[in-house]
Amino acid sequence: MSEWHRSRTVRRHRLSSAVIVVSALLVTTVPATVGTAAAGGRSATECSKAPWTDPRKSPDQRAKALLAASTQHQKYRWLVEQPANSPAQTDFQGVVYPAQVACTPTVTYTDGPEGVRSGEGVTAFPAQISLASGFNENTAYAKGRATGDEAFDMGKNVILGPGVGGGRTPLAGRTPEYFGEDPVLNGVLAGAQARGIESNKDKPVLADLKHYVANEQETDRQTSSSNIDERTLKEIYELPYGIALKEGEPESVMCSYNQINGVYACENPLLKDSLKGELGLNGYVMSDFGAVHSTAASLKAGLDQELNRPIHYTPDKLDAALAAGDITQADIDHAAFRVVRSYLRGGLFDQALPTRPATDASTPAHKALARQIAEEGSVLLKNSEATLPLSRRSGKKIALIGSVASNNPDSGMTARQLCSLPLNFGGTPSGRNTMACEDMVAPLDSLTTRAAKLGIEIVYDDGSDAQRAAQVAAGADAAVVFGYKQVGEFADPKDLSLDAGGDALITAVAGTNDSTVVVLETGTATTMPWLSKVDSVLETWYPGEQAGPALAALLFGDVNPSGKLPMTFPTSVQQQPANTKAQYPGVVAEDDGIRQVEYSEGLQVGYRWYRAQDEQPLFAYGHGLSYTDFGLSRPKVRTFGKDGLTIQFTVTNTGKRTGTEVPQVYLELPRTAGEPSARLVAWDRVTLRAGQSRTVTIKLTDEQIQARHLTQYYDEDRDAWRTPAGTFTAHVGTSSDTTLSTAFRLGKH
Repeated sequence: MSEWHRSRTVRRHRLSSAVIVVSALLVTTVPATVGTAAAGGRSATECSKAPWTDPRKSPDQRAKALLAASTQHQKYRWLVEQPANSPAQTDFQGVVYPAQVACTPTVTYTDGPEGVRSGEGVTAFPAQISLASGFNENTAYAKGRATGDEAFDMGKNVILGPGVGGGRTPLAGRTPEYFGEDPVLNGVLAGAQARGIESNKDKPVLADLKHYVANEQETDRQTSSSNIDERTLKEIYELPYGIALKEGEPESVMCSYNQINGVYACENPLLKDSLKGELGLNGYVMSDFGAVHSTAASLKAGLDQELNRPIHYTPDKLDAALAAGDITQADIDHAAFRVVRSYLRGGLFDQALPTRPATDASTPAHKALARQIAEEGSVLLKNSEATLPLSRRSGKKIALIGSVASNNPDSGMTARQLCSLPLNFGGTPSGRNTMACEDMVAPLDSLTTRAAKLGIEIVYDDGSDAQRAAQVAAGADAAVVFGYKQVGEFADPKDLSLDAGGDALITAVAGTNDSTVVVLETGTATTMPWLSKVDSVLETWYPGEQAGPALAALLFGDVNPSGKLPMTFPTSVQQQPANTKAQYPGVVAEDDGIRQVEYSEGLQVGYRWYRAQDEQPLFAYGHGLSYTDFGLSRPKVRTFGKDGLTIQFTVTNTGKRTGTEVPQVYLELPRTAGEPSARLVAWDRVTLRAGQSRTVTIKLTDEQIQARHLTQYYDEDRDAWRTPAGTFTAHVGTSSDTTLSTAFRLGKH
């Protein structure tokens, strides 16, 4: 019987009475000092003699030497963020420790999936969902490298990110923080970003993958249980962690607020048995803020570090648990060792944070990268009559409608407020972002400048009065109207409609102008009751500080759109896999107040559900148009036993201008595997001139196939991944609605 099956017999744990701190945005560690030597009160010469500062020794050797020189309560310090990271400080809101062993570093955590959060002086990159739309591993790595460098320069050396999720419902509040609904794309991009964060040895910063696991909604996220079968957990929700851990090797993983089958994530046996075991985390497990509910149970399960201040991992509670035999000295040493080794392996002991953090860590290269991500991540959903790109053919006057096109705060919601993820407190937008966006370049400014080069006049209306906006549009040759939806942490959206009457505004404008272009700035899918009335739709998500230049380049054709949807857009809020109350948002149990969320859709998540149910969404996963056209032909798969797979096909630019296509490969396993549909296994970005053809060769090594479980399914009876015997089918297309296929059989894997 597996540990998973045993854990299912443990039912609902009652909510702890501890005060829950909900976000890293609200609580931060205050560093006591800066620099390894200064923190320990020793000179550099004295510190050079300490064995744990000797870079010639391995991280394991150095960590063991440090812990051997520590008292019990000095070891305890590593088990909580604030004491671990401020070595000279001894009092943490009344919880007292001895000063830490000499010659240990000051460490400062920062939230940061989409950038270094909560302050000026850093680049406001687009939201992660925009990065996902680029389907570009190299760009994910570059963003990780840039955010890591900026974090270090600003005096931070652990980034709480990147995040991955299952994309179970478009109503999940944190959708824009993640990479969409496919586990392989999630894992590959998260791994690349983590690898980038930790790549600069001169500016060492650790990445923290979050939130493990099945943390798929904000509604009662701290008092809900994700009730899920083992196969679904492995194939959908844990798979991206396994991929990112193998390919990105982040030094830590954050456990989530929710329960999994009645056991809180931060005290769930999955931490030790699956995360540190099967998935291969070699670093440490930290909690989310306020996600710890016990001392002994959490430590035994594999939680190494409690975030923020000491609540459950206080010296008194650890001493009591040790005396009672609820934990062992080995449990304490294991957790402390994991944390120290990661700090050492990541270089935090060897390169101190700057004594004077930068006031501006952004660079021209980082701003250029922010623009690139916005351009790659914008998805052209519709383009009837080739309305886009805009040109002299569009007319001499273009109406620009919508407050989010401007930085003017008198217009209502501004471009700066939609630059990055909004902060929603109690379900109400606060008007603040996760990023300061102080260098925001508004679309109104960039579009006006770009249009002037063609002799085109831009007339602007903030859209606060739909009738007035329609009149402005009626007097123009074409109209570009903005619609937005704020989605972020702390609350799930109630529906998929645009905010502030956006759907009515678009309908009104389209009613008076026959050439209407819609620009969407949203954090999730939206329904589009006006879709048939408009010519073009461009989804730009939360586009970051370079939204203006990126949008001007896209709308006027200086850049050809190449983004692809990393999530399915449903026709309505009812047309999605989690479409019953029991599935989402779940039902609150009367006995303990825990919301029971039933993952009864199983493997049918995202596009897999649409294909299995033969449902036609508004826009399919992977969909995205271009200003040119592409054709795919001649798919072929070659197998090489233990050497992997090679997938080949031809891509032809059949249009009249250069463009980039993202062909996607979906693999259908033999029927004996019991999979609901084909699933994404590979993709490429191919740039071609008009009329050009290229044979695309995607090589998947055996190592990649095994790490990503591309040809396997999880067999619950055997507690193992298995490759089924029989015929596989590779489907190739420009979205999950594939057009080509070829069958093949595998050698022994």
